[in-house]
Amino acid sequence: MSTAAAPVRPGLVLADLLPASRVRDIALVVGGAALTGIAAQIAVPVPGSPVPVSGQTFAALLVGTALGARLGLLSLALYAVAGMAGMPWFAQGTSGYAMPSFGYILGMLLAAAVVGHLARRGGDRSVLRMAGTMAAGSAVVYAVGVPYLALATGMSLGEAVAAGLVPFLIGDALKAALAMGALPTAWKLVGRWS
Repeated sequence: MSTAAAPVRPGLVLADLLPASRVRDIALVVGGAALTGIAAQIAVPVPGSPVPVSGQTFAALLVGTALGARLGLLSLALYAVAGMAGMPWFAQGTSGYAMPSFGYILGMLLAAAVVGHLARRGGDRSVLRMAGTMAAGSAVVYAVGVPYLALATGMSLGEAVAAGLVPFLIGDALKAALAMGALPTAWKLVGRWS
């Protein structure tokens, strides 16, 4: 993998390569929410934790990075609101907000904005920058999700870290590696076509 940045002008995210319109923005927001909901169905229970390993966080971070802070946040807000309203597209087909893992969904909202902001500054253009972008997004998800898990379950913060963070670190590293290859490669391809 190369760490060279693509020659596309800075300040853009992948969504900006499509002609700007309100219809485009709505389609991207709905598409990002749907992608996150579909990815959430790829879920594996973790023994001893009320939080499963799922594709939902990976999708949320990709949506934020590809759409930028504003559209990424709106997309994850739509995902959260629809899930709270009963759409069964949270991890393992759940919905609502009375679950110990709901804090991770709130964290994804903020993380989508953070990674979208970083992407506008070139955080998705190279392998090393994408590693940092994914790490920052994951940190935001955990910064909200783990304390929420502790409050929702009565666990101590240490127990919540052991149940809601530690078992997910290897999976997060694998997801980051996928993103580190995918997004810089997409920009490299765009650079060839521009």
